[in-house]
Amino acid sequence: MIFFGTGHLIAVPTNDATGAAIANPTPVRLGGMQDISVDLGVDLKTLYGSGKYPIAVGQGKAKTDIKAKYADVSAAVLGSLFFGKTAANAIKGAVTDTTGTIPATPFQITAAPPSSGTFVQDLGVRDATTGTVYTRVASGPTTGQYAVSAGGVYTFASADTGKSVIYSFEYSAATGGQLFNLTNDLMGYTPSFSMILQQKYDGKTFVLKFNRAVSGKLMLPFKNDDFGIADFEATAFTDAADNLGYACLF
Repeated sequence: MIFFGTGHLIAVPTNDATGAAIANPTPVRLGGMQDISVDLGVDLKTLYGSGKYPIAVGQGKAKTDIKAKYADVSAAVLGSLFFGKTAANAIKGAVTDTTGTIPATPFQITAAPPSSGTFVQDLGVRDATTGTVYTRVASGPTTGQYAVSAGGVYTFASADTGKSVIYSFEYSAATGGQLFNLTNDLMGYTPSFSMILQQKYDGKTFVLKFNRAVSGKLMLPFKNDDFGIADFEATAFTDAADNLGYACLF
């Protein structure tokens, strides 16, 4: 069969980050697929006699690696396949480059987190006209300085009244997003999944399934003038019945 195009890659989570089996897994499709490669490799062991060519060759250890490039980064890929965690319904994020004008007494600007959120921490202030970075102080700011409270109230010097500033801050919200807390889990436990690759061309179909696999790499590139294409890598291994999976052409 001739291959043309990437086909589809769908994974079904089997175990979470603690090793526990997932009773009702939600299948995950890697969207915006760009490239898929499956590397099937074995170590070859050679036996030599007195001649320079081997008299016998046998297969040793085998390894199966799957590499995919895809454009649509989803919470399902991050959570179910790589981190092995269930998302919480919450938001943690940043508001960047918000513009405000320093008012007269009390010379304060109050941060307004989206989604009725809560201010977490200051991420800096600079002058909107000159780009000069303001210096944060504990209290009593003078010109070119600011103080910020735990609630997100920015206080400036009276001498800076009327100046335009750009400020950024981190915030959190109780609902509205899919949040994964990245914890220092014990080594050894690894989220796993089954995956099936299907490709069709010219009236023929090729199917390759691996009963169990783990992901060892997920690269998320961010480019200045182009689309980011994520790299996802996985290694397949046998399931409890000692089966790797199957390959089918029809």
